[in-house]
Amino acid sequence: MEEKKYSLWLSGLPQIGSRRYLSLIEYFGNPRRVFECSRKELIESGILNLKLVDLIVSKRDLDKIDRYLKKVKENDIKVYTIDEENYPQNLKNIYDPPPVLYVKGNIKDRDADAIAIVGSRKASEYGLRTGEKLGMELAEAGITVVSGMALGIDSAAHKGALKGRGRTIAVFACGLNYIYPRSGISLAREIVKHGAIISEYPLGIDAIPQNFPARNRIISGMSKGVVVIEANERSGSLITADFALEQGREVFAVPGNISAPNSKGTNELIKNGAKLVASINDILEEYGIQHSERENSAEVEDLDELERSILTYINGSGKSMDEIVELIRIETGVVLSKMIQLEIKGKIKQTDGIYYSN
Repeated sequence: MEEKKYSLWLSGLPQIGSRRYLSLIEYFGNPRRVFECSRKELIESGILNLKLVDLIVSKRDLDKIDRYLKKVKENDIKVYTIDEENYPQNLKNIYDPPPVLYVKGNIKDRDADAIAIVGSRKASEYGLRTGEKLGMELAEAGITVVSGMALGIDSAAHKGALKGRGRTIAVFACGLNYIYPRSGISLAREIVKHGAIISEYPLGIDAIPQNFPARNRIISGMSKGVVVIEANERSGSLITADFALEQGREVFAVPGNISAPNSKGTNELIKNGAKLVASINDILEEYGIQHSERENSAEVEDLDELERSILTYINGSGKSMDEIVELIRIETGVVLSKMIQLEIKGKIKQTDGIYYSN
């Protein structure tokens, strides 16, 4: 970790970015050399303007770097640098790979066979059901599901993968000490148990709008293909599809109602050559994979006492989170965690903030 801390230092400097980072490493050999070289050497490299040269020189604080490294360890976060064997191979091979990847959970070799599922935050009931179904069936087929954990399609895909007892990876547009959206805290915990949450952003970086397009290249970069479910004409999901094409990945799209705004982007993708997805077989046949559902994947898990109580309170009529918390009189975070578990187990569903039993 002694050498790795210089990678964390350099990648965390504002305005350096992945391309300048990689150019500096190509020129100087390693991040430690960038830390130790003179101002004159930095200027002579021709990679940086004077403002960035002065930034690098002014940020050479080993004590601060060591404190940051301690914080990373305290948050149980692993760091993979691009020159390491455990850095995801799919991601390493894209045009603009992140030089440093923060990981909470575990990335496994089998995650190289991953499919991304992305789509609208304001998804329809049809879109949510489709996202969860495809996520579950991909997981049952042994495929890791990658997405961005946003509200809507992303979260549905992650929940489906968990319901299918498979692996799933969420790519963040902020540091891993933040969970965005905040309503996804319980889902993030489940993803860490059965996959990983990952980010190129250092701890302390918030989920600002300009981070999301860059995040999307990692979603597609981690995957063999990208499935788009519901996307309007200006959707960030279409940015992910564009990255996928640039990276040589397959692009799939689920068709939608021609009158619905959220179908315009996906239907346009199909017109332009994306493969239409009517079932999981349309995805798997592209990679020569036979769909044989894993044994016991749909087996219903036993419910604990609190989960049974929540189901009793919902009782088919539908309840909001606030109503459930008030009835049960248990801390909101605990109830929310159980609600996620019940969704994963297929016992409840949520529509517009109201929970119903299945």
